[in-house]
Amino acid sequence: MNSSSPTPAVALETTVLSHGLPFPANQDLATSIESVVREHGAQPHTVGVVDGRVSTACTPSEIQRFCCESGIEKVSIRNLPVVVARKQMGATTVAATIRLARQAGIRVMATGGIGGVHQDRLGKPTFDESADLTELSRCPVTVVCAGPKAILHLEATRERMETLGITVVGWQTDSMPAFYCGRSNFAVDVRCDTIDEVAGIVAARDALDLPQAIVLAVPLPDEAALPFERVSEVVSNALSMDTAGDLAPHEVTPFLLDAVRNELGDQALVANVELLKQNAAIAAQLAVHLAALPDHGAD
Repeated sequence: MNSSSPTPAVALETTVLSHGLPFPANQDLATSIESVVREHGAQPHTVGVVDGRVSTACTPSEIQRFCCESGIEKVSIRNLPVVVARKQMGATTVAATIRLARQAGIRVMATGGIGGVHQDRLGKPTFDESADLTELSRCPVTVVCAGPKAILHLEATRERMETLGITVVGWQTDSMPAFYCGRSNFAVDVRCDTIDEVAGIVAARDALDLPQAIVLAVPLPDEAALPFERVSEVVSNALSMDTAGDLAPHEVTPFLLDAVRNELGDQALVANVELLKQNAAIAAQLAVHLAALPDHGAD
């Protein structure tokens, strides 16, 4: 496994490249996000499994493989050892990325939306819960994201985060964003308007030796965000389709994301790309700020 750089580092996932966006949009995005991180003084560390080898700093050629090759395994915690043992390519989810980043000493990750509790065809919460939540409860990193994905059962997801002790910080907002929706109907734990405020909470978490991640939830600007009510309607309609009843649990997320993209078209893709770049910029600023603190090297 690669060791972390002394330069302030920001971990980036590879699932969004292999499973989130089509080619060549995914390759353009990878280049853009890494550039944004560097522009703000940090070093991008794209995380993935390359032919069974864990990399916490994928090379450009490796990133290109994640963007172009088909059949790449989506890797969470449960199948990470399988992919490594079988020397496969594996695109890391939020859960796997923060675990591997933490092991490499990287304290900040940037992503789009985090996973949570899924809903059934009647809009009720199910037992299908993303491993992201479990890992967020035991990996003391800071995940800069746009909140939970809007396709989830957000009320149950918010309750689970509270139960697991995951602090949700709203970046200049009192309302928890929901991926490409700038707001949801649920509140954050605390609002922060500056990087210094966020860094103070991270430092206090570390001083208290708490195991949970901090989720810094960043909303899209109103002009780029999708209406929460409209996305909820698309998700509800998709779940009511006959084909939805035949889906395996791991197929639900891509099915619903495709439904939103098909219904809202380029607006969803543009919002997705913009929030990823926005989150990368804020994550880089936070990483730089944390590295400047006297005890930045301590666990």
